[in-house]
Amino acid sequence: MSLIEVDNLSVVFKRKEKESKAVNGVSLKLDPQSTLGIIGESGSGKSVMLRTILGLTRSPNTRIGGSIRFEGKELTAMNEMEYASVRGKEISMIFQDPMTALDPLFTVGYQLCETLMRHQRLSKMEAYRKAEELLEKVGIPSPRSRLGQYPHQMSGGMRQRVMIAIAVACQPSLLLADEPTTALDVTVQAQVLALIKNLQKDSGMGIVFVSHDIGVVASISDEIAVMYAGRVVERGSVRQVLHHPNHPYTKSLIEANVTLGMKGRLKAIQGQPPRPDRLPSGCPFASRCTIAGEECLGMMPGVTRMESGHEVACWAAGEGRSGAHSKVV
Repeated sequence: MSLIEVDNLSVVFKRKEKESKAVNGVSLKLDPQSTLGIIGESGSGKSVMLRTILGLTRSPNTRIGGSIRFEGKELTAMNEMEYASVRGKEISMIFQDPMTALDPLFTVGYQLCETLMRHQRLSKMEAYRKAEELLEKVGIPSPRSRLGQYPHQMSGGMRQRVMIAIAVACQPSLLLADEPTTALDVTVQAQVLALIKNLQKDSGMGIVFVSHDIGVVASISDEIAVMYAGRVVERGSVRQVLHHPNHPYTKSLIEANVTLGMKGRLKAIQGQPPRPDRLPSGCPFASRCTIAGEECLGMMPGVTRMESGHEVACWAAGEGRSGAHSKVV
């Protein structure tokens, strides 16, 4: 059984007379002890999807459709009290910016102990003892003295490690990592990635890892999903997606990526992603695609299954189809 199965998930934000489709029909699966990497430009729906899995996008102005099944339980059918018992205990999240995710008014120790006391029913003394062990586990020196510090007294790398410690405090089955290495230098980034891998090896948790950095995603993931305009446009193993991409958007992302020893200018993706409140009726990438044809402009492409486990949502996917299109100017 899959650890989590997302089926035709949609998230629509309503504001006055406008509706913005942030997530539009996403279907994904993740097995226990495996890592799914998600890449795509800003605004493609990656973070909104993670927050929806965690139940953080619920509001009177949000319409959520589809299914999210976690260990056989339907998350979308849970009330807020039921969700609160899962959030932080069975499913946890590392947020993008630890400076804003951590509360500046409370010490690191208080914020760690709050999670432990709520979900593991530990006493205050037991929680502080456990919190010290967690800080040591994530590589923070002098963990006892760090418990009394506030977030602003720590470096960016230290704050990110604190966020990881909070996220894994209750040994969750699923860890959602939203740009956990953003704004970190290369050395600290490597340390954080190694830490996440070791924690996964020790606990067997599944990880959904979101990042703009294709190299980082490739180093940590078993499978990769590429998102664009709220949809998954390509999914498969790291080898399939990065070495044999079939969607024009995936190819463009790879070509726009900085690689060691490269010369000349980066090949930028022309144009802008469509606005979520003005999505086209056809393929959302058609206006930026160099091989788009008339059918791309008129109809949303379905999913084409290439080799084992490799799926592409593109009219040109499949042997001999890419040459059948005339370029749309």
